[in-house]
Amino acid sequence: MTKKITISLAVIAALVVGVLYGKGLLSVHQGLRPPPSLSVLVLQKRPESAPSGSFSDVAGGRHALEAFRGRYVLLNLWATWCGPCVNELPSLARLAKFAPGLKVLAVDWHEKPPAVNAFLKSHDAGSLPTLVDDSGAIMRGLGASALPMTVLIDPKGKIIARALGPADWSSQEAIDYFNRITAG
Repeated sequence: MTKKITISLAVIAALVVGVLYGKGLLSVHQGLRPPPSLSVLVLQKRPESAPSGSFSDVAGGRHALEAFRGRYVLLNLWATWCGPCVNELPSLARLAKFAPGLKVLAVDWHEKPPAVNAFLKSHDAGSLPTLVDDSGAIMRGLGASALPMTVLIDPKGKIIARALGPADWSSQEAIDYFNRITAG
């Protein structure tokens, strides 16, 4: 009799978890919940594939977003004319320095790489690689309608979180969060 009760409870528990997951109330990325200081970074209920596309560097080289699979990527879309974007660039540079397991890609929208390179250097973000979405493919693929926009991509190439608007990416709480999720 006890065995039947145990099996019945296990079946009920599995059904409850299945319903919660199906309704989007439970996620496989539940343990990735950002800290309060990153409240702008919202987990996706249903992770989606990151768009295909590439961007240019200052030397004219092309880099496909798919080339970064296998690691966590924080992809930030920004522009030199966007005040909130410019304000968060130093915190992205600091995050890249102190969260080595995370690949931080600050991708400028539609400007010339040499100008972007000089701009990054003059705004305390010269340690970030100079990357430009010159075709707009990444921006369109992400459905970005405003800047800054940031997405967190998991090692499988799925967008697991989005941030619309600026954030303090370099708070100690944020650095600890990204180090924790990329550790294992």
